[in-house]
Amino acid sequence: MSAVVRSWWARRSLRLRLTAAAAVVMTAGLAGAAALLVVWLHASLINGLDQTALQSAQVVASYEDSDRIPAEVPLTDHGEVAVQVVDAGGKVSSSSANLRGRPRAFNFPASESSIPRAHTVHDIPVGGSGTWRAVGVPAGTARNPVTVYVAVPTESVDHGLTQLAAGLATGVPAVVALLTGVVWLLTGRALRPVDAMRAQTAEITASDLSRRVDVPPADDALGRLARTFNDLLARLDTATQRRRRFIADAAHELRTPLSTLHTRLEVAAHHPGSADWQTLAPGLLRETDRLARLVDDLLQLARLDARPRLRTRPVDLDEIVFTEVRQARRRTRLVIDQHAVGAARVEGDEDALARVVRNLLDNALRHATTRIDVSLRILDGTARLVVADDGPGIPEADRERVFGRFTRLDDARARYTGGSGLGLAIVRDTVTAHHGSTRIEDNRPGARLVVLLPAEDR
Repeated sequence: MSAVVRSWWARRSLRLRLTAAAAVVMTAGLAGAAALLVVWLHASLINGLDQTALQSAQVVASYEDSDRIPAEVPLTDHGEVAVQVVDAGGKVSSSSANLRGRPRAFNFPASESSIPRAHTVHDIPVGGSGTWRAVGVPAGTARNPVTVYVAVPTESVDHGLTQLAAGLATGVPAVVALLTGVVWLLTGRALRPVDAMRAQTAEITASDLSRRVDVPPADDALGRLARTFNDLLARLDTATQRRRRFIADAAHELRTPLSTLHTRLEVAAHHPGSADWQTLAPGLLRETDRLARLVDDLLQLARLDARPRLRTRPVDLDEIVFTEVRQARRRTRLVIDQHAVGAARVEGDEDALARVVRNLLDNALRHATTRIDVSLRILDGTARLVVADDGPGIPEADRERVFGRFTRLDDARARYTGGSGLGLAIVRDTVTAHHGSTRIEDNRPGARLVVLLPAEDR
């Protein structure tokens, strides 16, 4: 049942829930305050009655001490106070007019302290049955000790508190209703910027993420929410534009080898007699290889964008480097020096790290003039992998740009060299996924591509 109630409550509007919560808090607060007021006022008035009874008892006791107390105690309270003087034998020796001829009405002993404690008594034979506050003080002489009892009715106090409680029982709900209405209006006013943000957000479409919501002037939770939402929109806009450029670039890159293949095959199909397949086949194979590499790179970037879980485990990075260098030497006559490769173990995905080393070597192979130098060492808990070539180098202004997707420098990275423009982008994304970093340094001549990865102790 509680789950049903919680589910029903969760479906209510925020304005209603806030108002209801405020109403509950105000009701509890005002009801508690009213109860405390009644209790405090009752205690205060009863204490006043106790003081009145005590003062009257002390006056009567002063008469008894001086042996001047008459048989009927004269009081000026018009019958609102009941007095009895009881001797040591329990016999009433004197009383007020309203208790004249009545038997003993008070049975509690006199207080021995300097401040007598008042008692609540009932059924005093004066008027109707009601509640009284009574005190008993010792008086008389040593030879004739007596106890003076004085009682004051609580009817006036009870009647006043009853009227106050009735007024509070009527007033508190009225005040709660009024304050609830005020809270409802103020909550609606406070949530008005949220409605405005909702309306503005509803108008934002996937085709136009450049729009932003209005930020309230106050630096409060709503203002921070609006700024955070605008930051989210900005990130989505940037990611969407990047994805659109990536799709356009990918389509352009795929179109070139496909067009080449289509053209050559179409010519061969229309002129089968003149087609020299021995000459045509190597070119077609180069284009298909290029197309396969491009598709493979696109697939790898798509996986990195999807943030897959890397199959991380301790990996000997030096073994990966030696393996990839052997593979690279089969594809080139350039000198690849690996003497500076030392032992290094990292936590990572072996296949992904092998792809990083392979792409670095492929990039160096395309630009080196005579040699490539590969080094690996541990420095301050970081594995530092360097692949350096003696090619034309990379201008400092372009050293970040070359890590972008489909980026080619005009004089060093042309499409005909075989690069897809995705190799270094894959390197950076993979290294970043391994909590590492990449940068480019001067090699004089050429370029040094540096990869830094957290190292593990062997």
